[in-house]
Amino acid sequence: MVELKTDASLDAMRAAGRIVGEALGAARDAADVGVTLRELDQVARGVLKRAGASSPFLGYRPSFAPTPFPAVICTSVNDAIVHGIPDDYRLRDGDLVSVDCGATLDGWVGDAAVSFTVGTPRAADVRLVSTAFSALEAGIAAAVVGNRIGDIAHAIGTVCRGAGYGIPEGFGGHGIGRRMHEDPGVPNEGRPGRGMPLKHGMVLAIEPMLIASGRDDYYPDRDGWTLRTQDGSRAAHAEHTVAITDGGPRVLTAR
Repeated sequence: MVELKTDASLDAMRAAGRIVGEALGAARDAADVGVTLRELDQVARGVLKRAGASSPFLGYRPSFAPTPFPAVICTSVNDAIVHGIPDDYRLRDGDLVSVDCGATLDGWVGDAAVSFTVGTPRAADVRLVSTAFSALEAGIAAAVVGNRIGDIAHAIGTVCRGAGYGIPEGFGGHGIGRRMHEDPGVPNEGRPGRGMPLKHGMVLAIEPMLIASGRDDYYPDRDGWTLRTQDGSRAAHAEHTVAITDGGPRVLTAR
């Protein structure tokens, strides 16, 4: 079942989304050579605490997970695609990092992710990250009343495949509102004109995930959470929570 949010609810989700944007910005600003992933999590925790928000990530345990998630952000480095657990790994020059964060405020949830390089960037990583954000922008541009879920999926997939990148099969975006994961699912590849019609008040987390080698396969790490590229190639992830409105798509998770 898909809940259509009222305009007042969208404003409340924007308040939660702004906190997500601030937490992601703070984590990115803190990311430097020698900084641990756990320290980035502590930075994000501080932003949530000061804002009076909680984390939909902390303690979350879907059916595939062996343990509840222990942090308020996911930190996925280099060949990790998504769901990386912050630990004592110290960032190195040239690392490619994706940070995913959520916040719950007054019962409403925001969810977003950003990818970036630490220290001296590789040209290939710059292109990969740039394409991830271009795919996100294309998906957002397609998130208009009268289009369908397939139009978003097609827009994302066209950018990713056109650049020669792989798309992890079975992973994509989702509806969001009172819960972090709601209907409908939002694939990162699909046929235009197919799927659920987009209506005013729908809110979607749109999140392209790209694999540099062009392959789509991956495997779960031993922690049961982190997804890694099968061939060890690098990956990038970009995400925003987006409201579908009669006035066009509204990004709810910017700073």
